[in-house]
Amino acid sequence: MVPMKGQMTMPIKVKISDELVAEAKRYGQVYHRSLPKQIEYWSRIGKTAEENPDLTYAMIQKILLAKEETDLEEYTFG
Repeated sequence: MVPMKGQMTMPIKVKISDELVAEAKRYGQVYHRSLPKQIEYWSRIGKTAEENPDLTYAMIQKILLAKEETDLEEYTFG
């Protein structure tokens, strides 16, 4: 079961390479994301790319940004 946004999740241990951790830390600092958030971001991009192989990286970024904006606030028409 996938938790809904804002729900508490149990931490789990996952083994990943030191190289990936170092790179994620570096990118996270540039984009002001924590290490876990940077890895989650890359994971979402990869998942979206696998599900939609015809989309460009730029389009995937826009889709993820739009989804985040939609999740954060309600839009009121008029």
